[in-house]
Amino acid sequence: MKSDLVIVYHRQPYEEVVTDAGVEYRENSSPNGIVPTLKGFLGKAKRGAWVAWKEAEDTSDPGFEPVIEISDSYGTYDVSRLPLTAEQVSSFYHVTSKVAFWPILHGFKERYNYDPVDWPAFRSVNWAFAEAAAEQATDDAVIWIHDYNLWLVPGYLRQLKPNATICFFHHTPFPGPDMFNVLPWRAEIIDSLLACDSVGFHIPRYAQNFAAVVRSLTGAKLIEDCATPTTLAAAGGALNDRRMPLTLEHYGNQISIHTRPVGVNFDYIEGLSKEIEVRERYDEIRHEMGDRKLILSVSRTDYTKGNIEQLEAFARLLERRPDLHDKVRLMLVSVGANRNMTAYAEIQEKIESLTGRINGTYGSLEWQPVALISQAIPLAQLVAYYAAADVASITPLADGLNLVASEFCAAQDLTRPGALILSEFAGCAVLLDGAIPVNPFSNASMDAALDQALAMEREEAASRMAALRRCAKTWDISAWTDAELAHFKVLKDGRRLGLRAMDGARPAA
Repeated sequence: MKSDLVIVYHRQPYEEVVTDAGVEYRENSSPNGIVPTLKGFLGKAKRGAWVAWKEAEDTSDPGFEPVIEISDSYGTYDVSRLPLTAEQVSSFYHVTSKVAFWPILHGFKERYNYDPVDWPAFRSVNWAFAEAAAEQATDDAVIWIHDYNLWLVPGYLRQLKPNATICFFHHTPFPGPDMFNVLPWRAEIIDSLLACDSVGFHIPRYAQNFAAVVRSLTGAKLIEDCATPTTLAAAGGALNDRRMPLTLEHYGNQISIHTRPVGVNFDYIEGLSKEIEVRERYDEIRHEMGDRKLILSVSRTDYTKGNIEQLEAFARLLERRPDLHDKVRLMLVSVGANRNMTAYAEIQEKIESLTGRINGTYGSLEWQPVALISQAIPLAQLVAYYAAADVASITPLADGLNLVASEFCAAQDLTRPGALILSEFAGCAVLLDGAIPVNPFSNASMDAALDQALAMEREEAASRMAALRRCAKTWDISAWTDAELAHFKVLKDGRRLGLRAMDGARPAA
């Protein structure tokens, strides 16, 4: 049976576990993250499908069923597993997406590398995703594609499903023309995105950058924009934008530019923080800490996340503040990335080396200044640390949104509030009002933020945290889900009324 909602994302929507009884498809252990978030939409469709890749030695005989039906707490839906060889995965994901696209999206031009990219292979994989999605979709389905590694899918899909409502959502930053146009495939990528009915972003700045890139490369016109709501413009943020684009027109076709930040499952995390198991772990953490203050930082190991800068700031704190020796600890959760990717392996080695140097220089038998965790922590344990932390320091150099900051706020108790240090270059900084803003490129800013957070009086911390929790609750996952579903309806109604003329005249290629 064809589906009226097809989600296209590179990862499968479950954890595949091999047991003695065979293969089991288990729900993701955490309710947060992109996969559980998107699965929430499948249960709201009459019939839903998910398209992802699965590695196979031989794509013509992969050794698994390409399409399976899954029934879980989200509902019943089909999963189309696109067989890709290890070489295809390496080329389209680890090389083209991570070595070429990722650094440009995050503003690290010096890390961009064109040489290893196999563009025909990237096209081929994106075409295969488009074919798999078209096979699952009704003629007028909503087909929702996620993230930059599938940039060419919309253009191919428009050829295969001309009457479908095609939407694309970016979960990363989107740079302005002077950065994006470094990519030699820029015109092909933008042409594909302009085949969409809607192109989505987390915050207005990324949407403005996209509109600027489109206008730099095409004759498209911005025909509608609006003032940015105050709830998306925390005071003084580096990523603030006073206006947000709404509609582009290109060869008679209208493309919606949709701005809506995804959120966390606020109620779930808040409830989890009150469960007996979590409270017991909280008590253990606070007993272990004693009178010491706990600074918590949680991220992946990536040069965009600012982990090195975080450690350097903590080292400077201990150097200039001997009074804080044996009084404070940094718990850095830096979840290791693929060690086969050289850039990330180098960052991990630097993190481990700097951690060892700080502990060797300032530590004692009774006190280890930095606790480094390189493995993912179960959510219940992590929530206990969120609740127990005196300071959460979230200081990426660039980040599309960052959900850790909102998770921290959801787990906090106003009877013992912590302080949030938040990079101005995290997308969530425009919506989380009450954080201590920090410029991670400035040593002085990082130092001042740590001093302010550690010295903050409880009354001020409670006031700030109350504001932060209101913001995180306003932009939680249910708000995003409702907004996206309403957006799909508007787009489909507009297509039925002929407001999107996809057969409008285009110049010959």
